[in-house]
Amino acid sequence: MTEYAPLRALAADLRRARRVLVITGAGMSADSGLPTYRGVGGLYDSGPTGDGVTIEDALSGEMMRLRPELCWKYLGEIERACRGREPNAGHRVLAELAPAYEQFTVLTQNVDGFHRRAGSADLIEIHGNLHRLQCGFCPYETEVDDYAALGIPPACPRCAGMMRPRVVLFGEALPRAELERLWAVIEDGVDLVLSIGTTSVFPYIAQPVIAAARRGLPTAEINPGGSEVSHLVRHRIRERAATALQQLRGLLRAGA
Repeated sequence: MTEYAPLRALAADLRRARRVLVITGAGMSADSGLPTYRGVGGLYDSGPTGDGVTIEDALSGEMMRLRPELCWKYLGEIERACRGREPNAGHRVLAELAPAYEQFTVLTQNVDGFHRRAGSADLIEIHGNLHRLQCGFCPYETEVDDYAALGIPPACPRCAGMMRPRVVLFGEALPRAELERLWAVIEDGVDLVLSIGTTSVFPYIAQPVIAAARRGLPTAEINPGGSEVSHLVRHRIRERAATALQQLRGLLRAGA
């Protein structure tokens, strides 16, 4: 059960905050039934795949260029893991809280699209979205509910070029537009940073927490396990995301 002391303290800081940055990782979607281990979207453990290559190689930009059918095979496995799943109560709580703030930005590493489906409007999908496809040869883009009807690899209906999801594969750069949005949020200033369900191993995920902590601003982490920033945050809640966020919503509503 969640310890209420850090949750109450976080609720108090949230009531005083006007500009909030929330950072989410694979643990955010665990209560939707998605696994939290490695890979794009957190869906593979260590070791080689059934095709004898590491998941980092299978889901790399180079593999998409050289053997797109293999890359698409593992992208398809990720999509099937997401298929039929729904945003959980934690996603919905974040979307419900947002209108009370001057700014409430959600920075997510997840590619499942659950934050968007739950209603989060100020959203930075730093690793992309599995359901947004783009052509590698022309400007055509589209959204798909699932990959079941797609040819693998799918062909662009306009130019017959190969389509791919708008996700960041291993070895690829982060999308410039999303990075610029993140830097703008940080430069404009936030007065509370909340990290949820992420180990914070990537510098661009850990840095907002580190910077806020150094400035003496409120920081919090909701995560059953430890992370790279656990020792820095002011409020550490060792609980699953959906459980803690629902309790946090209750405290905010009660003014506790």
